[in-house]
Amino acid sequence: MPRRTGEAGAAAPTAGRDGRRSSSTAPDGGRDGDATDPGTRTRYPRFRLGDSRSADAAPPPSPSARFPDAAPTVGRDAPRGGGAAQAPSRRPGAPAQTPTETTARLRPIPAAPEAETAAGTDVPAPRAAVPPSGPAAPRTPDPALSWSTPHDPRPLVSFGEPEGYDGLARPRPLGGRPRPQAVAAAVCLVLGVGLLTGAVTGSWLAGDSGDDGARSAYTEAGDLWHSVPVDQLFPPTLLGKGAGPGGADRTWTRVAVAPDADCAGAFDRLLAKALDPVGCSRLLRATYTDATQSYVTTVGLLFTKADAAAMTALADRFEKQGLGRREDLMPLPYAAKDTVAAGFGAPQRASWTVSVLTDAPVVVYAVSGWADGRTVDEPEPAEEAVESGAASAPAQAGLGHEAKGLADRVERALRKNIGTPTEHPS
Repeated sequence: MPRRTGEAGAAAPTAGRDGRRSSSTAPDGGRDGDATDPGTRTRYPRFRLGDSRSADAAPPPSPSARFPDAAPTVGRDAPRGGGAAQAPSRRPGAPAQTPTETTARLRPIPAAPEAETAAGTDVPAPRAAVPPSGPAAPRTPDPALSWSTPHDPRPLVSFGEPEGYDGLARPRPLGGRPRPQAVAAAVCLVLGVGLLTGAVTGSWLAGDSGDDGARSAYTEAGDLWHSVPVDQLFPPTLLGKGAGPGGADRTWTRVAVAPDADCAGAFDRLLAKALDPVGCSRLLRATYTDATQSYVTTVGLLFTKADAAAMTALADRFEKQGLGRREDLMPLPYAAKDTVAAGFGAPQRASWTVSVLTDAPVVVYAVSGWADGRTVDEPEPAEEAVESGAASAPAQAGLGHEAKGLADRVERALRKNIGTPTEHPS
């Protein structure tokens, strides 16, 4: 049986002068004298140009059918030097070993092929080139595991429809409304529209409007002279916080109340003529004195027969023409006998104010003077007497503050009885 190249005792090839190859025996195991069998053809190692292996290095032994190849040396520091084992070469077509492998890869061992010789010669044909060992080539992913593989489509994922809960904590699909609730909502909508339409239609047929509340309050104010007690229209005591000169507080006490009457003889001729367009339904009067009884003031409420338009026209006339500041249109006082106001007559009038209301058929006025009966040569309207720097006798005495302060408090008491005021007195 022919011996394999690289086995112990194999002949090392030598070249002769005539170009023919001959074999020479190498020591086997350190023993001399063992020669190659003359009847056996010696197998010589084959090399290729550019092969980096040494010419005297023996080829690796053939793998055994019983045992696998030597352990992989990838990633390890392979020993180098004479006689050291080299990393086994990888068979063409076999998968490359990776650095993570820790055991040798089992590969099938083919049968040893017969030695091929070149045509016409006894020289064996050269083997196929063995690729040099090196780093393993990167492996490409398996196309069967790709997402884009038409044979293995991506799995479809579907989500469940969300659920809500009704009033009884029962699950129901969102976006939908139970039929009973939808019907109830529709019924409520129809009823609401019907009620609103009926109210609008009834208001239109009855000729009702939003001004009825204002007209009702205006009419109610015209009847206060006989429906409200006198103590509510003319309180026995009135407090005027900050109503005096320089912001001083005032206190007034009622000393007399005139019987309700018509307007005959209650005003001077010119003032009666100015008030004639609104008429006279009833006239209420009361006289007050201050805490020191130095001053007396008569406050009057003239209830007219006019409507709101006529009262507004009269108020505009008094404002534009300045009728409330004219001395010849000054109201008359009420002088009650056996009181501090017994001597309070026309010559004692010192300051006055007249206010025409537009939200009630009432004209409020006040006139003040000294309680000792002294006469006043130059009376002054309250609007001018209360101004800072006024130097007239009524202004210096504070009679303008007396007339204006009392008129404002009585007007406030009147508005309290007719509801929420629409005009705020000063």
